[in-house]
Amino acid sequence: MIEFRLNGSSGVSPYQQIVQQVKNALRLGRLRIGDQLPTVKEVVGKIAINPNTVLKAYRELEHEGLVAARPGIGTFVVSSFDETTYAAQRTLRRSLEVWLEKARRAGLDDESIEALFVDTFLFSPKELVR
Repeated sequence: MIEFRLNGSSGVSPYQQIVQQVKNALRLGRLRIGDQLPTVKEVVGKIAINPNTVLKAYRELEHEGLVAARPGIGTFVVSSFDETTYAAQRTLRRSLEVWLEKARRAGLDDESIEALFVDTFLFSPKELVR
């Protein structure tokens, strides 16, 4: 089951962070059709968030057709994204983990690593990153 984490300094609203974490989990194969999301009560208990925030995130995911609420039972994944080969993702993830190890050994902190990644992703020639 997915466990949500909130980053208070990200500038992204908590409900949007939940939505994005679910979408990322679907893209990476960590959530699959039929899987149940944590109940609102479980999320509130683990990350001390307003229940309405969780409900808003789940409603947006439902509106996008990714999950469906079953009253009294929970919220379940009903759709996913195109299943890109998870094997390719695993290989790329390992390469990224090696890169992260090198960045940390070079003395970069998490914020510097993120800034470097985002800058490279956004401003490198498109044919290299997309």
